[in-house]
Amino acid sequence: MSGERFTFTVDGVRVEAEPGQTVIEACDAAGIYIPRLCHHPELPPVGHCRVCTCIIDGRPTSACVMPAAKGMVVENDTPALTAERRTLIEMLFAEGNHFCQFCEASGDCELQALGYLFGMVAPAFPHLWPKRPVDASHPDIYIDHNRCILCSRCVRASRTLDGKAVFGFEGRGIDMHLAVAGGHLDESAIAAADKAVEMCPVGCIVVKRTGYRTPYGRRRYDAAPIGSDITAKRLGAKD
Repeated sequence: MSGERFTFTVDGVRVEAEPGQTVIEACDAAGIYIPRLCHHPELPPVGHCRVCTCIIDGRPTSACVMPAAKGMVVENDTPALTAERRTLIEMLFAEGNHFCQFCEASGDCELQALGYLFGMVAPAFPHLWPKRPVDASHPDIYIDHNRCILCSRCVRASRTLDGKAVFGFEGRGIDMHLAVAGGHLDESAIAAADKAVEMCPVGCIVVKRTGYRTPYGRRRYDAAPIGSDITAKRLGAKD
């Protein structure tokens, strides 16, 4: 990036940014965590999940796609936004079949970690209990569609990082689902080392024979809340 750096404020805190950065990129660099699910720094932003929605200059806007601008005023950590984000997470839990106590990703799951962060303690909506398949046809990978949150990380990673276009979406609304090129994993070009597998934020795409190598209680979000790696940058700068 080139050009003159500028500043804007997030919850009253001055943030320095570079031309071309989005709000979430500038905040990550400054050590201010904006919650997210679909966003990943290695992938092009799409604004699918809306968890990163902030009030920017008085309007609700997805921080992952909004370019940072000089003098803009951003509200990120407010009771109202926390309540709205918690509602989004509660709906994702209700729309799928998420059994955290049995899930290999428990403790490493970003959906679960956000539930804890936002104070989700009990279901707020009736569960839909959809009937979704598990595709274990591939020798090294399986997909549990019950846990898919349609974040599109695997879709974007497969296309932009792996150069394979293994994944896509089919259907609309409540019928939208993750689709695999060829129909099943064993008919696709996917490999266990693909970035599309690594990018899954929940327990949907899993590499076989790797489960529970890190025991519960010692995983990423067992040790520290989600976003701690980002906020540590700001805390370290103050020391």
